[in-house]
Amino acid sequence: MDYYVYMMTNSHRNVLYTGVTSNLQKRVYEHRNHLDKGSFTARYNIEYLVYFESTSDVKAAIEREKQIKGWNRKRKNNLVESKNPEWKDLYEEVL
Repeated sequence: MDYYVYMMTNSHRNVLYTGVTSNLQKRVYEHRNHLDKGSFTARYNIEYLVYFESTSDVKAAIEREKQIKGWNRKRKNNLVESKNPEWKDLYEEVL
């Protein structure tokens, strides 16, 4: 089984959300459609998948998520831009 660490943003790119999941397609769909109305992603209109990476090790995925969450915004931006310099929505790639 694969586990994904992912980052999403809103249309203004001024908020980043980092998460971990075993079903990236389903999880991004939930965020994009604000299925949990009280969630951070719903409150800040997080809808665009801009980065993801995968591993088969769930512990490594959780550690990586924590690592990224601890970074400053510039470092997170650099990570996104290393694989997605135009900040395109990558959701179609996971369908």
